[in-house]
Amino acid sequence: MDYNTSRKKLVLPEYGRNIQKMVNHLGTIEDKEKRTRMAHGIINIMAIMHRNTKDSVDLRRKLWDHLAIMSDFKLDIDAPFPPPDTFKLNEKPKKVPYNNGRIRFMHYGKVIENMIKKAAEYEDGEEKEALLLVIANHMKKLYINWNRELMSDETIFDDIYTISQGKITVDKSIKLISTKELMKSRKSKKPAKPIKGSKNKQSRRYSNHRSK
Repeated sequence: MDYNTSRKKLVLPEYGRNIQKMVNHLGTIEDKEKRTRMAHGIINIMAIMHRNTKDSVDLRRKLWDHLAIMSDFKLDIDAPFPPPDTFKLNEKPKKVPYNNGRIRFMHYGKVIENMIKKAAEYEDGEEKEALLLVIANHMKKLYINWNRELMSDETIFDDIYTISQGKITVDKSIKLISTKELMKSRKSKKPAKPIKGSKNKQSRRYSNHRSK
């Protein structure tokens, strides 16, 4: 029995073994013009397999790159695009550095910390006050969502002072969105539960109306 497990591993499995056989056969064709013509035919078949992708120059370039890869870069044809650089294909991706920065207040997150540090660079004025008001209101909402408990506005202002390393002192006379309003908005976002039997009542009402 001829099982796939005993066959040679496919270079690009997404195209299947039949396409790979066609590519292998290309290398046995001696006439370059015929070989090129057949290569275009294989590309058209490969394009059908990408029917959910809009046909474009980028897609065609990608398909010709795949053809070159499946042929192990041994095809001598007049392709519309140069073959991909083998060095770049085998090059290992650069390691993405992981941010190990410590977050002082987990419930606020790193984005809030960065926003506060950015706000500290603003000159005193209406623009800075408006930005701090937006940040403080959002911090209050995050605090309630995380801790699920009441808290005072002064706590938010103190946290801004701490995160900014003493560069920002918020006027404690400023009033933030009330905790009651925040809790109310949280409840309003929950999907309403259907009234038991309401669907049946509506169905019966509609049936009675139709029968009259």
